[in-house]
Amino acid sequence: MIIAIDGPAAAGKGTLARRLASHLGLAYLDTGLLYRAVGLSVLEAGGDPEDAQMALSAAEQLDPARFGDPALRGEAAGAAASKVAAIGAVRAALLAFQRRFAATAAGAVLDGRDIGTVVCPDAEIKIFVTASLEKRAERRLKELQAKGVSAIPERVLADMRERDARDSARDVAPLVPAEDAIVLDTSSLDADAVFNTAVAIISERRLARGT
Repeated sequence: MIIAIDGPAAAGKGTLARRLASHLGLAYLDTGLLYRAVGLSVLEAGGDPEDAQMALSAAEQLDPARFGDPALRGEAAGAAASKVAAIGAVRAALLAFQRRFAATAAGAVLDGRDIGTVVCPDAEIKIFVTASLEKRAERRLKELQAKGVSAIPERVLADMRERDARDSARDVAPLVPAEDAIVLDTSSLDADAVFNTAVAIISERRLARGT
């Protein structure tokens, strides 16, 4: 069984995907880490994440061993990831990696921006997790503050709005719900409510499919 979890930044898709994978005993991949690793590699080399050649080179040399690097969770890596993700050649280079992971025999849960539309269009379960821009910016601000990072609310909101626009307007694999995805708005839900709702969605889909 393949479960595709898509959605914008700070909507709660990562937390949900990890819990679902643990609950169902499936492998889990945060595909955003691939793009964060590529973007951060470009930054560390002194390059511009929008430089297609540098970004492609970093993607082709991607080392999965780096996925545990705490720096990948930083704001700089996140912003760079959104920029390299807009480069078609980079997405193509990382697509095979994601599909190989999804082919895990026991099934898998993948979260990202285009899992249900591009990476795994035949996924049995597709959930598009979203929330209002204001709520997502509020969550991101709390995350930063919890890490001891000084952040200006207006700047966090502006950065998120910019990232949303870039992800949704890019020519290759834009951020949009798959036609057959269930849209789950988490604006007024806590993590447990989101998880319980998703489990119910999966149970209903599996029952309807007779699996």
